[in-house]
Amino acid sequence: MSTATETLQQNLSFQQFKEEILNDYYIVMLSRECSLAGRKEVLTGKAKFGIFGDGKELPQIAMAKAFKKGDWRSGYYRDQTFMMAIGKFTPKQFFAGLYAHADINKEPYSAGRQMGGHFSSHIIDENGDWKDQTKQYNISSDVSSTAAQMPRLVGLAYASKLYRNVKSLQTGYSKFSDKGNEIGWGTIGNASTSEGHFFEAINASGVLQIPMITSVWDDEYGISVHAKYQTTKENISEVLKGFQRDKKNKGLEILRVNGWDYVKLIDTYNRAANISRSEHVPVLIHVQELTQPQGHSSSGSHERYKTNERLQWERDFDCNKKFKNWIQEFELETPEGDLLKLIDNDEELKAIEVRAKKEVIQAKKEARADFLAPLIKEQQELIKLLDAVSIVSSNKNFIIKMRNELAITKEPTRKEIYSTARKATQFLRLENSEEKKTLQDWLVKNKKITQDIYSTKLYNDLGNGVSTIDEILPTYEKDIHEVDARIIIRDNFDALLKKHPDLFLFGEDSGKIGDVNQGLESLQDKFGEDRVTDTGIRESTIIGQGIGMALRGLRPIAEIQYLDYLIYTIQTLSDDLACLRYRSFGKQKAPLIIRTRGHRLEGIWHSGSPMSMILGSLKGIHLLVPRNMTKAAGFYNTLLKCDEPAIVIENLNGYRLKENLPNNLGEYTTPIGYTETIKEGTDITIVSYGSTLRIVEETAIDLLQAGINIEIIDVQSLMPFDINHDICKSVQKTNRLLIVDEDVPGGASAYILQKVLDEQNAYNYLDSKPTALSAKEHRPAYGSDGDYFSKPSKEDIFEAAYKIMHEVKPTEFPELY
Repeated sequence: MSTATETLQQNLSFQQFKEEILNDYYIVMLSRECSLAGRKEVLTGKAKFGIFGDGKELPQIAMAKAFKKGDWRSGYYRDQTFMMAIGKFTPKQFFAGLYAHADINKEPYSAGRQMGGHFSSHIIDENGDWKDQTKQYNISSDVSSTAAQMPRLVGLAYASKLYRNVKSLQTGYSKFSDKGNEIGWGTIGNASTSEGHFFEAINASGVLQIPMITSVWDDEYGISVHAKYQTTKENISEVLKGFQRDKKNKGLEILRVNGWDYVKLIDTYNRAANISRSEHVPVLIHVQELTQPQGHSSSGSHERYKTNERLQWERDFDCNKKFKNWIQEFELETPEGDLLKLIDNDEELKAIEVRAKKEVIQAKKEARADFLAPLIKEQQELIKLLDAVSIVSSNKNFIIKMRNELAITKEPTRKEIYSTARKATQFLRLENSEEKKTLQDWLVKNKKITQDIYSTKLYNDLGNGVSTIDEILPTYEKDIHEVDARIIIRDNFDALLKKHPDLFLFGEDSGKIGDVNQGLESLQDKFGEDRVTDTGIRESTIIGQGIGMALRGLRPIAEIQYLDYLIYTIQTLSDDLACLRYRSFGKQKAPLIIRTRGHRLEGIWHSGSPMSMILGSLKGIHLLVPRNMTKAAGFYNTLLKCDEPAIVIENLNGYRLKENLPNNLGEYTTPIGYTETIKEGTDITIVSYGSTLRIVEETAIDLLQAGINIEIIDVQSLMPFDINHDICKSVQKTNRLLIVDEDVPGGASAYILQKVLDEQNAYNYLDSKPTALSAKEHRPAYGSDGDYFSKPSKEDIFEAAYKIMHEVKPTEFPELY
């Protein structure tokens, strides 16, 4: 539908054409009424916060007309009209999201875990199996962080390229793609295009030549800050002119359109979709002259920062108002010379506006009632329990006061209900009665149920997660073949690429040279550039590329060249991948594996061990720290049997060390979440991981000569951690604990200590203070001397263990110096 006349020529009767136009008007008015009512709900205290899609309605109608089943959207929190236009968002769901209704059936995008306006589709069923993505509109779970939707968008579009071009994907993947004809649609505000994620993603899309359409909703502001402070030339499409493709060079197609021009919007979006879908060319649509009628969010008024002239312009160029004017003025001359109008008078449009307003009012009423119903039920249950216990309690007056305060609350929150119940138990702590026990039982049972509402789904909880995969030990030929450890990694990936046609490895230097440590040597030559791929230096979109691919049913392994470089992409990992399963209430998954390497190299920039950063910000991603390449290869084998994301940190200084070559590569598995005792001892339990473990093993010989017999435990997996509590069992035997780690003080060593003491209760068996030996607070200095004085050395470990034994037996172990 590019113009009204052309639409009629596409076998639409005038009546059908009229119905389509008026239905579009109804949707934009319905969406606007939701925005207006949503702001009022926040200002009256019924909702916490709101960011709405008012002012962006019309271009989203156009986008919805070009969006097809099988396509993917990676957008942001102003896309409510688009969701309504594709039939996947109702006013009732709008208010359920606004109230944070913690019921996935009422708020189907996050079960109230995200604020309103954050959308997602259910791409896995109740058993964790993939749904048929080609038969539904696919919405990748939104995030609030500005421009954070862009890295994943690259991967969603890149998957279409792979599904179209890679032979191994031509059969068996019909649930995920129809010959690569799907588009990845992105939306972003004009101010957010200032973020590095945006530029990195746009550049990557041009390099990769993928079917990716990015819409920039441009209302000239970012919160209260005008475009002149945001964007060079105040115009993002001007800035990006160098990306425009031409006859000699591949690049992007860049289109501009005014956000209030209904006919040109539809023409532009259809044109963009045709180009991107057929040619696999990225398109940027700069939608200009948009407005923001209520300002940025419910937290402030735009009258504070916009001039009177700008405010008047926004009233005049409101896209809904301009659409209404277009409908009022539309005339089409028939071949007979008659003039056809969409409406005879304004009453028809007024009726649409009234119907939209009534639907929103009714939806708000029903959504509020649905939201309050379970809370009122819990409130009434607790009131009855408090009534009963107050009769027999010596603290009757206090309990009745709490009971009455709760009872007069017409719209209770769960916080108020359970806070009241828990406070009541404080007054009953010295009493004994059946009524008290009934209250306690109710609180324990319901507190668990309600906590689950807000805390589940971070990991796979379907009974087939990573920790359920049994260990398969590596086996060896009779005549053991010793090789450089990198050969084990390389040949294991070779076996996996043969075994898994949907497996793809990519990253900086991964292809041509087979990674910087030759762990992928010659695999690109063997399996092709699509399966083993070089990328640019763009860590965030390497991870985003993997997230999008994983969402679309592929098994990507994204390589981040060094562990330190995770810092470049920690935001994408944290805000998108780590919490994906949680924030979609288990309705989406992206089993991306991140391959990296680190530890014990010399110098500030390639030898950091930012484990505390990873542990603190990446809950939801498994963190695996193998001590050698045999263990690392086993982790990859295990992960490809599961559907959860993970980071595998290979030892940077271990690739040239010798290891025995297994003969069941691609088959044996390293268990995830379980430790391994690699040396038994009686005096001290020493816990470590990764390459530092090798130093501990070497030190064990010196300690044994000094009369100290240590037990060495390899953590192997930091997240999940020691499921069987084997460290506690060891401490129960040795009564002493030393944790050795090369992270900064208070980092991974503190994490391990908290797990062992708090969760495993190992303090019950300690006869000496538990000790953590870590690196210095600074990054490692360059050179061998720098490493020696920055990270734990053999002598450091010896002295730490010796000091523990000196405290126990000072005569037998006198001070060293």
